[in-house]
Amino acid sequence: MKVVEIIGYKRANLGKTEAKALRAEGNAPCVLYGGKEQIHFYSPMILFRDLLYKPDAAFVKLNIEGDEYDAILQDASFHPTSEVLLHADFLLLRDDRPIRMQIPVKVVGNSIGVQKGGRLVVKLRKLTIKALPKDMPEFVEVDITSLEVGKSIKVKDLPKQKYEIINSPSNPIISVEVTRALRQAEQEAAKEAKGGKKK
Repeated sequence: MKVVEIIGYKRANLGKTEAKALRAEGNAPCVLYGGKEQIHFYSPMILFRDLLYKPDAAFVKLNIEGDEYDAILQDASFHPTSEVLLHADFLLLRDDRPIRMQIPVKVVGNSIGVQKGGRLVVKLRKLTIKALPKDMPEFVEVDITSLEVGKSIKVKDLPKQKYEIINSPSNPIISVEVTRALRQAEQEAAKEAKGGKKK
């Protein structure tokens, strides 16, 4: 799993006024849960770029004034209009405690349905995975080789792994849909076959 390092500084005051001042200076107020006590700190917003704006899943190495913690970003809140990061919640990783993360879907193979003229549609780009930190995958591989036109690969179709997929088993992940051109071609072929039979 990819690891993003974030440097933090402990907060002396936890009021709204101080939080507002931190944001004005380009910092995000943060809190680390899951340990013996919560740790309130702030980090430069620019350090969140790889964590928030890239599709990859990642663990976080927090360095708060020299103390290091392995964590995941549990939640992030943004300003509704400016999209500025308002607050970030981190969860401390423990080897014996399962965590939940949004993990990207990686499509592999060349679909039979696409080769016949169908259109590949990715319905779920990420899946919610529950696993121990050591079993958390970087991505969930979905093989579309045998996917025919008009068919879908659903959550329940994926092979069993050491992790658990939380999404509903009946949710489609990837489908191959019939295109207008393919439908027309099928209708014309059917007409020709019908005409051939009349002769």
